[in-house]
Amino acid sequence: MSTGRIVLAATPLGNPADASARLIEALSTADVVAAEDTRRLRRLAADLAVTLPGRIVSFYDAVERERSEELVAHAEQGAVVVVVSDAGMPTVSDPGYRLVTLAIDRGVPVTVLPGPSAVLAALAVSGLAVDRFCFEGFLPRKAGERATRIADLSDEPRTMVFFEAPHRLAVMLEALAMGLGDGRSAAVCRELTKTYEEVRRGPLGELAAWAREGVRGEVTVVVAGASDDERRASAGLSNEEGWVAAVRADEETGLDRRSAIAEVAKRAGVPRREVYDAVIRAKRPEE
Repeated sequence: MSTGRIVLAATPLGNPADASARLIEALSTADVVAAEDTRRLRRLAADLAVTLPGRIVSFYDAVERERSEELVAHAEQGAVVVVVSDAGMPTVSDPGYRLVTLAIDRGVPVTVLPGPSAVLAALAVSGLAVDRFCFEGFLPRKAGERATRIADLSDEPRTMVFFEAPHRLAVMLEALAMGLGDGRSAAVCRELTKTYEEVRRGPLGELAAWAREGVRGEVTVVVAGASDDERRASAGLSNEEGWVAAVRADEETGLDRRSAIAEVAKRAGVPRREVYDAVIRAKRPEE
């Protein structure tokens, strides 16, 4: 019976001392190591005093599709294939997703070797709510597409985590400030676990101004989710006029008035009686 498998192995974000004993063992015994950057892999191995006995292959975005076929074939033949990205967990805004889906389709076991994660590390030190969060990866580079994505997130109540290149950070933060409000709380986490680690916290507007001076290193951005007041304002439910308009809109979809009032009160976060009274005061003559 074949013992081949794909192993997704998390690597240190920057400090080699964060490498787990399991990572060291996996690199020391793998038949194949697929690395986003083979030079970084060899540097990490040197830092860990690990000999890499297996075959080393590059595994980056441009070759992921064709190389996934090759790696799955190795695993089907009994090889243990360890996959690593430059830092953190493979597949998280890094190559690996196509490989995992192909392996699953072909019945090849896929396992994970957990460890450092820039997403969770930044979230933990951000000082923002951690009970609910979402990972949004990189925002689009084109201004129009970026603005559209941010608009889609304007009502997101969960804390949001983003990746961004340092030379695009100022533009990204300015776009977030424009789309979410320059007073929205956020944190920029730079060079996590490294010598010059820095976490800059504050409103988006202030962080954007700071980033214009230039930022270096690996960056993860954490942004607070929309507050209840922000969501109500966005939905037009921050005042009586908005409540009445929403009730009438719900009625036009077929809801009876009582149900519409209850639904709008729930969305607005106010007592049903207040919405009912607003509707009565705004009652049209024909009603």
